[in-house]
Amino acid sequence: MIAPENPPGFVVRTEAQKAASNNGYRLDRGVENGWFRFASTTAKGDIWIAGASQSGPWLLSIDRPEVSAEIGLPVAPAFPGPGTVTLVFDTLDALYNALDRAYRLGLSLPDLPLANFRAAVQNLPQTTEVERLVVQRIGQDLFRQALMNYWNGRCPLTGITDSALLRASHIIPWAECASDQQRLDVHNGLLLSALWDSAFDAGLITFEEDGSALFSPELSAQACSGLGLAQAPKLSGLTPSHGTNLQWHRARYAPKAGWITPAGATALALKHGLSDIRGR
Repeated sequence: MIAPENPPGFVVRTEAQKAASNNGYRLDRGVENGWFRFASTTAKGDIWIAGASQSGPWLLSIDRPEVSAEIGLPVAPAFPGPGTVTLVFDTLDALYNALDRAYRLGLSLPDLPLANFRAAVQNLPQTTEVERLVVQRIGQDLFRQALMNYWNGRCPLTGITDSALLRASHIIPWAECASDQQRLDVHNGLLLSALWDSAFDAGLITFEEDGSALFSPELSAQACSGLGLAQAPKLSGLTPSHGTNLQWHRARYAPKAGWITPAGATALALKHGLSDIRGR
């Protein structure tokens, strides 16, 4: 059974401290039973790092259950740690990737964007329409920042990482949300490239709970080609909370003729007099 080196040697100590510091966890909380504990000034929650030896394996334990649930890595039940879950990595590179993901999730889950929004607007007037628009813009900027962290700064459909080409897409629009909590919830948002965002915001495309794309028969074949709908991958990384909001989106924008799956792309192409809408 893998166990932390205890007491940890110089190499394990140095690598643990460097890994934590390089990934946003710069507050050193000390060491106990071979586990180095760290915190961040910006992301909520503590993490623990340990090494079985100077060459690994490396152990990461996370205290926030919501981060643990969405980190997307296999948990090692045979290796209990001080947090809610413990992960084991053969290499430092893998440890670094997990720490980066944990930190990004810590910035966006579950209510940190809402807390930041309330702190930013608590002393701002909201009497006039202009004042309310200022508050809304602050919220939308914070929402975008949270989505950039949650989705690792990448559109999950196109792979685009150019920030200028990425849009923070609300699933349930800002104006139709029941509360600020819903408006700032990252599970009510997708990080999409500009064209996909425009189509999604207009209700011309939507997604199933499993991430499969659906599109409206009102979408032109040229637009389908530009989006690459016939070859669109599934939207990965969705949670049940995303699914609930997407169910609302599908119902809200449901076309009379019903949603079309990518498999229906050929039929749509024929309708518009085109032989192929795959962009070839």
